[in-house]
Amino acid sequence: MTIFLTSHIGGWKRDGGAKTPVPLSPDNGLVDNLKRVWPENARVLFIAAAADSYERNDSIAEIFRQALPMTDLPIRGIDICDGRNVEPVRHLEEYDALILSGGHVPTQNGFFHSIGLKGHLADYDGILIGISAGTMNAAETVYAHPELEGEAVDPEYRRFLPGLGLTKLMILPHYQMIKDDVLDGLRVFEDIAYPDSMGREFYALVDGSYVLSENGVETLHGEAWRIKDGQIEQVCARDEILALTK
Repeated sequence: MTIFLTSHIGGWKRDGGAKTPVPLSPDNGLVDNLKRVWPENARVLFIAAAADSYERNDSIAEIFRQALPMTDLPIRGIDICDGRNVEPVRHLEEYDALILSGGHVPTQNGFFHSIGLKGHLADYDGILIGISAGTMNAAETVYAHPELEGEAVDPEYRRFLPGLGLTKLMILPHYQMIKDDVLDGLRVFEDIAYPDSMGREFYALVDGSYVLSENGVETLHGEAWRIKDGQIEQVCARDEILALTK
């Protein structure tokens, strides 16, 4: 399996309140790396974050149905796996590429477990693209940092969840957008993520950065920050590549 763990890959722009399909972001060689492994007329499966968000799932899948060919990544079509039809996960060998949607991390985590996605991925040898929550849930242990009102102060909220086991990395996407956010009166990074990193290690990615896992080797592409034991440091810059697998 060739794995792209991304924060955001582009594919749309805001046009008023609507999203208009555009090519994927070429930042940090993402498109070049995708083209290098992309088969002709790929069959794609879009795996949703929320099983019952049918309108949203259809909308995002339609965006990629147009955006991928715009990026010279030809497809035969895109199927959707959500609450209407989970059968595709039992036949992953029929798909050349999988897209794990963005969304609410715990909600997606629960959906992935309910359909047994981890087990079905065991023998998959195509391309997997995680986007935002999809990237986070790809981890062996998922750091589901609070993101909705009430979660940061809820003693029952679980910040660490079992994931798909595709990487040991715990990734926080959209760093440039959320680094100054405050939730439930707490700073998302200084008051939540930093204390949660004691004895652990997180990687905060800006949009356009990603981790590529290929032949068992993980490399970090683009601007990223490592949070470890309550401290943060930049470990990679735009257009740089950092080997993560020793």
